[in-house]
Amino acid sequence: MEEKSSGPGTGTSAEKLLLLRQQQQELWRKNAPRLRRRNLITGLSIGAFVVGMFTYTILSVKQEKIVEELDEEARIHIYRGPRTSANS
Repeated sequence: MEEKSSGPGTGTSAEKLLLLRQQQQELWRKNAPRLRRRNLITGLSIGAFVVGMFTYTILSVKQEKIVEELDEEARIHIYRGPRTSANS
């Protein structure tokens, strides 16, 4: 009969693969909370950047509209000329 030794270098390739898979699963279980925390921080950071960029863009477009309205009012006053007692 064959005698199996339980040393680290012995065993079939299927047994080695099973042992490697178990070690990988144990490592993933151990590191999963840290990875989730990092992913959450990264996601929130990217989300905050996107919201900030969107808000900045919307505000700058509103300011451009206000500036355009002021420019239009200024053009109207320039075409009408200055208001004096003689032309009011």
